[in-house]
Amino acid sequence: MNILVINCGSSSLKFQLIDSESEKVSAKGLCERIGIEGSQLVYTPAGGEKITTVTPMPDHTQAIKLVLQALTDGKTGVVKSLDEIGAVGHRIVHGGEKFAASTLITDEVIQAIEECNELAPLHNPANLIGIAACRELMPATPMVGVFDTAFHQTMPEEAYMYGLPYEYYQKYKVRRYGFHGTSHSYVSHRAAEVLGQKCEDLKIIVCHLGNGASVSAVKNGKCVDTSMGLTPLEGLIMGTRSGDIDPAIIEFLAHKERKSIDDIMKVLNKESGVLGLSDGLSSDFRDLEDSYHKGEEAGVRTLKTFAYRVAKYIGAYTAAMNGVDAICFTAGLGENGPFVRNMICGYLGYLGISLDEEANCKRGEDVVISTAGSQTKVLVIPTNEELAIARETAALVK
Repeated sequence: MNILVINCGSSSLKFQLIDSESEKVSAKGLCERIGIEGSQLVYTPAGGEKITTVTPMPDHTQAIKLVLQALTDGKTGVVKSLDEIGAVGHRIVHGGEKFAASTLITDEVIQAIEECNELAPLHNPANLIGIAACRELMPATPMVGVFDTAFHQTMPEEAYMYGLPYEYYQKYKVRRYGFHGTSHSYVSHRAAEVLGQKCEDLKIIVCHLGNGASVSAVKNGKCVDTSMGLTPLEGLIMGTRSGDIDPAIIEFLAHKERKSIDDIMKVLNKESGVLGLSDGLSSDFRDLEDSYHKGEEAGVRTLKTFAYRVAKYIGAYTAAMNGVDAICFTAGLGENGPFVRNMICGYLGYLGISLDEEANCKRGEDVVISTAGSQTKVLVIPTNEELAIARETAALVK
């Protein structure tokens, strides 16, 4: 069965067409600058050349139309008609407490997703636009929603509650939800496969490190804690997000800088993280590593602080699970940052970790980067959220 995976952002749309039997990608691409001048479709069929088409995309419906035309094109398409697409899997960022697993999309499900919009105002509305566009153009094709928050719904109450008046949870569902769930699920299960063991028998910590970053504790195949909270702002220092801070800082800065709450939240989401910590040098870890090796204060300060924060979470989650069997690195920095991985693991001697320097420098493959004698295994597992979404979708529609 061909599964079309759709990931809609506010002005972008990523897609892949995946054969659920072979799990091979038949085609993939990206619609950029939707609703903005200069919009374009970048389309790459398997084994073919990348094709870039600059064309107006006033909305996501037009973007979906262009994607479907590309997939069925007589010369460069990979299917003869839309009838060959068995289902569409949609990434949805926030499912609140309503969705603990992927689900077939119905009118009732759409209404429930809309009720979560205020928890993810930048993401959920865009996800819903993509769903509406696909339902309009492919009315007979099953649609599945795969939620970033679903994997973390197994967290126990003591892990997801905040120390706030309980009425805020009762009235508004203010609690920790976590994100990157599709990635954490895929990586933890893939790590078990690489180690030749069952995920249900392992305690695994997954470090999803990139511009957005989070850590999760996966015990016996289920998430028991994760670093992001009500929103993706909580947790690790990220590209431009502050991560954990004293909440009183918000009031302090609002008074000092004479800014509104909205202004301060913009600072915390868009101007903080490693970008802010490096005094505006960069949110790209490659630039920060160059700065570090030059001995520049900004690069040294930023990478040391970032690595320390990741190591603290690993320590916390080792305690939460009363031990750890494997630590996995994934996502942009996690997969491609041997220097930062080494910095983080430098704090983990108490876990009996030693890295294999040669293995730690490999890229683009599943690899164990700890030595044979390391008491705790350390792995790099490239994430594949699109494949995970395709698997969830196929399982529901078969």
